[in-house]
Order: sequence, then C-alpha cells, then structure tokens
Amino acid sequence: MPLPRLIPAFLLICALLTGCTPSDPQAALEEAVQRLQDNLEAKRNDEVLEQLHPQFSAQQQYDREWARRTMALLFLRHKQVRVIAIGKSSEVNPTYSNKGHTRAEVALTGAEGLIPDSARHYSVTLEWWLEDGEWQLARLDWQ
Repeated sequence: MPLPRLIPAFLLICALLTGCTPSDPQAALEEAVQRLQDNLEAKRNDEVLEQLHPQFSAQQQYDREWARRTMALLFLRHKQVRVIAIGKSSEVNPTYSNKGHTRAEVALTGAEGLIPDSARHYSVTLEWWLEDGEWQLARLDWQ
C-alpha cells in the first residue's frame, strides 16, 4: 500500500484509540471549572445552571434559585462581566474519586462600557461532585 494511503488510515486508527482511552478525571474537572468561568462571562444562565448539582448550596444557606436570581441581577446590572481567576488549583479527592475541589482567588468585575465600574476580590472554594460522568458544582463558599 502506498504511503499516502497509509497516513489517513494511521490517523483514523489513532483517533479511534484516543476516543477509547479512559477520560482523565483531573482534566475533566479542570475543563468543568473553565467552562463555568466561560459560561459566567458569556452570561449563559442556563448553561451555568446545568453545571450546578441539584443539591447545590452556597455559603451553606443559598440554593440553585438564589444562584439563578443572583446571575440575573448581575447580568442585568452589567453589560460585561469578567471572572478573573488568579492562582486557581483543582484536585480530585484521592479517597472519594467522585468529589473534586477547586480553590481560587477571583476578581469579579462588571462594566457598562470598556472600563469596569465595579470590581471585587474573593477567595473561593468550590466542591464538585461527579454525576453520570459530568462534574457538577455542589458547594460554593467565599470570603
């Protein structure tokens, strides 16, 4: 078989093998964290809510409905929303592989135009639960 015909076959086999490898929970967790940040910045309420576990709680007192209302208010108040994660780290719990944790320093800014008119700094801790192969945010705390 000539070399030009072998290359597409080789690439196809590599793609199939890559698709069959078990997913890396750590990489999937980090992807979920990035997706949450991207969804918040793009003001995609529904996608953020899909990432929240049904038993979501924030600060041990707020639920999913609070999250929905808070996002709506934030997104109405500010034309642009930026979530700047400084020094974030995520890890899958070594004992309970269906739980993950993210810690980050976060700057949350809002703007009506190009220049932010509000900014706040938070130390956040996120607890993720793996449900049906997807990391969902279950607990959120901040200072």
